[in-house]
Amino acid sequence: MRKILLVEDDRDLNAGLVYDLETEGYQVYTAFTLKEGEKLFEEKEPDLVLLDLNLPDGEGFVFCRQVKARKDIPVIFLTARDMEQDEMKGFDCGADDYITKPFKMPILNRRIEAALRRSGTKTVRNVFDDGYLNIDFDRLTATRKGDMLTLTPTEYKILRVLTANSDKVMTKRILLEKIWDSSGNFVDEHALAVNINRLRKKIESEGHEYIKTLYGMGYQWKGER
Repeated sequence: MRKILLVEDDRDLNAGLVYDLETEGYQVYTAFTLKEGEKLFEEKEPDLVLLDLNLPDGEGFVFCRQVKARKDIPVIFLTARDMEQDEMKGFDCGADDYITKPFKMPILNRRIEAALRRSGTKTVRNVFDDGYLNIDFDRLTATRKGDMLTLTPTEYKILRVLTANSDKVMTKRILLEKIWDSSGNFVDEHALAVNINRLRKKIESEGHEYIKTLYGMGYQWKGER
């Protein structure tokens, strides 16, 4: 699991980002000050840093330089400062990307993935494999007992959310939010239930049950990631 260090002092935004990034399958370590960020950077050795510019104990530019001097990992600024000189200064201190607030989470996810690919830190493929079922989310391939499965993009999205949160109950609302098509194509509760049922028929068999329905609550992945 790839590790992200988030340094952001806005507690509401911080909590929202942690939730979304963990849903995408990342391990997130969170800090509200530069001092906290520096400590976590040394202890956790993250693969990528998401960094605000305006922090209670200083500017993120300094921390960016420190990170780049110690380890060649991606640093992405998340900031409300949209002046050209700030953006230029961000890249001058070694940042890999500069994103101004407000931003859309799907775009941030794509930029994180791109930064990790460029840096070569994506050493472990995003795969679920228990010896019976294999799902490669990077290559969008799936097999059951070695036999290739044909899954739709929506089915892959559902599987990605469920497998990344195997210890959590995923409500219908959360699933619908996560599989909403970036082009605006709507998926309703009935379509979700249909997709879940189709998935069960494709990936499950006697002795291999993966998707648990918790009536009145949502769904839970029963397999280990």
